[in-house]
Amino acid sequence: MKHDRKLHTTSRQAGRGRQKRVMSVQQALEWAFRVEHAQLELPEPPDPERGQGFGFGLEYVLMQRAALGCKIDGGQYKMGTYTHEDAEVIAATVAGMPDNLGGKRMAIRVAELARAGLTPDWMPGAVPRCVPVEMKRNRHGDHAATVVVGTERVLSRGKWRTVEVRACPVMFRPDAKQIEAARRAYEDWWQALGWVRDVLIAGKILRILELTSARPSALPWEQRTESKS
Repeated sequence: MKHDRKLHTTSRQAGRGRQKRVMSVQQALEWAFRVEHAQLELPEPPDPERGQGFGFGLEYVLMQRAALGCKIDGGQYKMGTYTHEDAEVIAATVAGMPDNLGGKRMAIRVAELARAGLTPDWMPGAVPRCVPVEMKRNRHGDHAATVVVGTERVLSRGKWRTVEVRACPVMFRPDAKQIEAARRAYEDWWQALGWVRDVLIAGKILRILELTSARPSALPWEQRTESKS
C-alpha cells in the first residue's frame, strides 16, 4: 500500500547552527533506502562450530560508524554515488535485525518496502466472498463453470429421459487464512520498525536525523472497522 509521505518534515537545532531533520522511523528508512540508496549488507551465515549467532547488534553499527569516518552532511543535494553516513548506519541497523523479529528475511523485507515507498498490504476492506472456482466465456458472455454431480430420470414429453445434475463448485476468495496471513505479516513488519527505531534512538548515533516515536498504525484494520461503525 503506497502512501504520500514527505520525507523531511520539520527541523530542530543540532548545534553549531545546524538543524536536524525530524522524521518517523518509516520516513527515515525511506530516506536511507530511496533517497540515499543505502545498500543492505547482511552478515555471513552463522558458524555453529564457533558458536556464532546471527545479528550484528548495536556494537556492529557503532563500528560501522567509526569505519565510515566522514563528516559530510550530505543527502539534501547528493553528489555522485555518495551515500550519507546516517543512511549507512540505518542500513547497518536494519541488517542486524534479530532472529526473534525475522532476522535476515525481515531485514530484506524492511529494506525493500522502504526502497519502494510502500507499506505492507494488509488487505484493507477484504472479506471472504463466495465465488465460482472457474469462469467460462461464450457468445452469450461469462458464466460459472459447472460439473456433473449425478443423474436423474425425468418424464419429458411422455418419455422417461436421463439427465445430468450439474453444480457450480465455489470457493471463498480471499479466504480467511489469506487475510489473517497478510495482517500477521503487517504486524511483524510493524514490530521490526519499532526495534529499528529503538536501537537508533538509544544509540544516539545519527548526526543529521532525529527520530520521533511515531510508527504507522499497529492495527489499521481495527481503526477502519471503528470508523465505519
